[in-house]
Amino acid sequence: MKSMAQLEYHYGLKIRIYPSDRQKQLIKLNSDASRFVYNEMVVIGKELWQLKQVKLPIDTVQTRIKQLELRQNAKQLSNHFQFLEDKRIDSLAKANAIRNYRKAWKAFRKVHGTGVPKFHRKSYAWCYQTNCQYIKQKTAQLTNGTVCFEDLKHILVPKLGRLRIKGSHKRLLSRQAEIRIGTVTITKDAADRFFLSMQLGSDTPFITKPAKTNRQTGIDLNTKNFLTTSDGKVVANPRHYRTIKGRLAKAQRVLSRRARRAKKEHRPLRNSKNYQKQRLVVAKIHARVLDRRKNFLHNVSTTLIKNHDLVVAEELRSKNLLKNHALAMSIADVGWRTFLGMLTYKADLYGRQFVTINPRNTTQTCHSCDFVMGTEGTDKLRLADREWTCPKCHTHHVRDHNAAQNILIKGLAKLA
Repeated sequence: MKSMAQLEYHYGLKIRIYPSDRQKQLIKLNSDASRFVYNEMVVIGKELWQLKQVKLPIDTVQTRIKQLELRQNAKQLSNHFQFLEDKRIDSLAKANAIRNYRKAWKAFRKVHGTGVPKFHRKSYAWCYQTNCQYIKQKTAQLTNGTVCFEDLKHILVPKLGRLRIKGSHKRLLSRQAEIRIGTVTITKDAADRFFLSMQLGSDTPFITKPAKTNRQTGIDLNTKNFLTTSDGKVVANPRHYRTIKGRLAKAQRVLSRRARRAKKEHRPLRNSKNYQKQRLVVAKIHARVLDRRKNFLHNVSTTLIKNHDLVVAEELRSKNLLKNHALAMSIADVGWRTFLGMLTYKADLYGRQFVTINPRNTTQTCHSCDFVMGTEGTDKLRLADREWTCPKCHTHHVRDHNAAQNILIKGLAKLA
């Protein structure tokens, strides 16, 4: 049987799960154990670094280093901390926590901007990982591993047992091809919703690639309209956060009052029922904004990729753009970085091309004659200038449409 790395095609599936009260307790227990193991690895790593700064061959220091190095695996940690031997805790959850710690160090060494591994804080969100194992199986299917679909409405997970599910898994279950399940992640968000995410691998494509359209487009992302294409089509900005901002602010004021009252009465917030009720109200409003934004971005990105062989966009750095306090809320609300990430993986999924280009002067350049505003004694276009006329060739431009055409021209030049 092939491993996940040996399979040609990979796919991610996220489904909603509805655990019972007993299963919720097991998810909480495994999440806490996973977080403890990760944090213990951080502690061991920090202590090893400090001990290795001692250059003198002191026997006590060398013995301690050997003890800590031996403890860096799930079995030794479980022997040292007896509560990790609880039969309700998934052994693969502990192993995955250690693996995630080592992956964090690899990411730091590769991209120093990510930072060294830090402690995972206790929060209202829970998360732990397990794996699907195929014991004495010749082929990997969605229905014969330790994590498997029992039917269209139920899935079996180690330690948790039978879970009721809802999602877009039906079309995958109808496939006869071999599909292997890899890492499985069980999560609870702040709005008390439970999800199960799984990595899938197969030698046959998960998506049927559509026929060539012989069409290409450049897209200009902005805050006034969500995007404008080089064909002149405009997608309006839905402004998901702004439409619900007033309701959210009112709910947050109530939450703040209840927090102050609990603090005045010396009650922990976790035991304050009124605070927890209102916290859930606020979390659900945030979740609704997130869901609406993701649904909108998925629909737009899928439409663009399916209908064009080539899509070109600007390589926007949202982190830098958010430093502009006048536009920070609008930029955060529109979700550019998420949208570009969706275009990237969907282009690979559907067999299309997605290219990003440097946004320098895409707005200031006339696509007809390549004249750049701000040169030869002319003034640069301001953000308020939505339409302008080229002083050289006298072509009238709509700002965003002209920028989208320049983006497409740059993308074609980059490919050439």
